[in-house]
Amino acid sequence: MLLVLCVDLDDDLGRKTGFSTPVIGRDPVEEAGVALATADPEDSDVNVIFQGLHIYDDLDARDESVEVAVVTGNDEGDVNANREVGDEVDTVLASLSTSEDVTTLVVTDGAQDESVIPIIRSRVPIDGVRRVVVRQAQNLESMYYTIKQVLDDPETRGTILIPLGILLLIYPLALIGSALEMPGFVLGTTSALLGFYLISRGLGLGERLDAAVERARRSLYAGRTTLLAYVVAAALFVLGGVSGINTLESIQEDAAGEVGIPVMLAALVYGSVQWIAAAGVTTSLGQITDEYIAGTLEWRYLNAPFYVLSIAIVLYAVSAFFLDEAGIAFLAAALTAGTLLGIVSTLAFAIVESRLSGSAGDAETEQEERAKADGAH
Repeated sequence: MLLVLCVDLDDDLGRKTGFSTPVIGRDPVEEAGVALATADPEDSDVNVIFQGLHIYDDLDARDESVEVAVVTGNDEGDVNANREVGDEVDTVLASLSTSEDVTTLVVTDGAQDESVIPIIRSRVPIDGVRRVVVRQAQNLESMYYTIKQVLDDPETRGTILIPLGILLLIYPLALIGSALEMPGFVLGTTSALLGFYLISRGLGLGERLDAAVERARRSLYAGRTTLLAYVVAAALFVLGGVSGINTLESIQEDAAGEVGIPVMLAALVYGSVQWIAAAGVTTSLGQITDEYIAGTLEWRYLNAPFYVLSIAIVLYAVSAFFLDEAGIAFLAAALTAGTLLGIVSTLAFAIVESRLSGSAGDAETEQEERAKADGAH
């Protein structure tokens, strides 16, 4: 038996006519097609239903074993719609009273509905696919879904959109000299905006921004201290940057000649390292607090603030040495202290964690032995 299967992935039939799906049989399918055509004559699924009826009548006139049915998905998205189509195909196959092997001819209105073909193929062999498209717009829908698929595929959009966006940014850069002229200004601005948009789509910045906002929202409503710690750390980073720039400016004012790059870097680090270290300690303490509240805290997590302090001590001493604010003895002592602080914290928390895990293991072993002894008695 050949099953002529008309696919309406977004359930226009159910939403616009109230028909319950799947619709099975020649007369019910014709009734559903007339109802949809009456409700929305411009809907392309009307063509799909009547094309299925046309194929059914043609095969039935040749005395072939044939049945026609309409299956629908929903408007919630591709995955949910595909699953619902699969469930309705199962219902149609279960309703067929025949001892013959069943194959199907899928009738769709374009590329979007054809995404469900693997779902149908997993349930029944497919003899063919008939796409019904209005002649006046034969390639319009296929072009639309091809472009949509390119924009949704991370690998494809990265290789196509990013180079295209960079090329569009070259044009406004070439017009910098004549930026005040109106035609060049308009074209350059338009090209730059389009280039930035394509690059952002190619990198998926919109999705990442949405994911970051969603994580921040969940953290806010969950009462996580990490969010507050990050806000405070950002403020400390800004203060550290300002402090580093002020230190660099004062060093340049006091210097008799031109300041070299190593001294400039040392001045920036010397003025900002305290603030940045405070930001690192703040974020690590916030993370430790959240891990403790969630019951997933491990002792080695407590190393984080000590590592931050160790690195800060080393950077402060090295930058002070380059600025002639400290001697070689202070540098050696700071390097030793920073190294020892990191090593001691690592060893201390490792020993504590091993002792506690060993004690917990002994307690569990003792409980098992007691349970075995009670069972023996």
